[in-house]
Amino acid sequence: MNRLDAMTAFVRVAELGSYTRAAEALDLSRTRVSRQVMALEEHLGVRLLQRTTRRLHLTEAGERYLARAQSILQSLEDADAEVGSGTTEMRGRLRLNGPMSFGTRYLSPLVARFMAEHPALEVRLDLNDRRVDLLEEGYDLAIRIGSLPDSSLVARRLTRCKLLLCAAPDYLSRYGTPRRLADLESHRCLRYRTGGRGGDWQFGGSGFTVRGPLESNNGDVLTHAAEAGLGIAQQPSFLITDSIASGRLVPIALEEPTVSLDVHGLYPARRHLPAKVDHFLNTLAEAWGDPPGWERELGL
Repeated sequence: MNRLDAMTAFVRVAELGSYTRAAEALDLSRTRVSRQVMALEEHLGVRLLQRTTRRLHLTEAGERYLARAQSILQSLEDADAEVGSGTTEMRGRLRLNGPMSFGTRYLSPLVARFMAEHPALEVRLDLNDRRVDLLEEGYDLAIRIGSLPDSSLVARRLTRCKLLLCAAPDYLSRYGTPRRLADLESHRCLRYRTGGRGGDWQFGGSGFTVRGPLESNNGDVLTHAAEAGLGIAQQPSFLITDSIASGRLVPIALEEPTVSLDVHGLYPARRHLPAKVDHFLNTLAEAWGDPPGWERELGL
């Protein structure tokens, strides 16, 4: 058994969810790919994949081995890139993770542009608002907004976004415009919920508990609710640029200072940062700017 070939076959089957698609991607027969995966399982002494008539499922051991195998194959690609043509032409796979709403608006267009500039590159982009484990889940880079937990990851600051209070003109005409923190106690506040917690808004480095008729783990939901006149929302600037520019929402200025959240690129600590990760980080920083374009449009 060629262990590297077997590992590559397993990773492709796991990522594509099919022996047939993996065989097509590797330009091998389905039988050859199946035999490579079976030989790898026999070598390891564990079952990596559960096979049913309809789907393939990773076993617990398979999930652990997949993350390590992806990392090993990525390291080989990086080594080739450092000494070969990959130093000028981006090759291999780039695995990215980012927040859902921000990723849809400001990350995915840059991914598309980067791929157009580097057609030999394959990209996997996953968008969600949970904190992924880059090493265990095989990501090269994650974009995160806000405070970062202590970890062995390397963080590069790319830009910022401010947290802004906003409401629909109709809501403010009915309930008035708050000017102090204490005024929010009598208002309907639309709350963002994450990690099982919600109800606190950030002002000047401290939290302020608010109450209202709606909470959600998605910022777009709160923006739509605020536009409908259901209450006041505290939103990151990138979510409400168009709403404020069109007049659907009005920014609210309190006496308290506005909080800014940093936008970071997180990647595993390595002696040599892969060229494709470094180039992509540069692309993001240059495109977003600091202050970012979405805040310059609002005059912030």
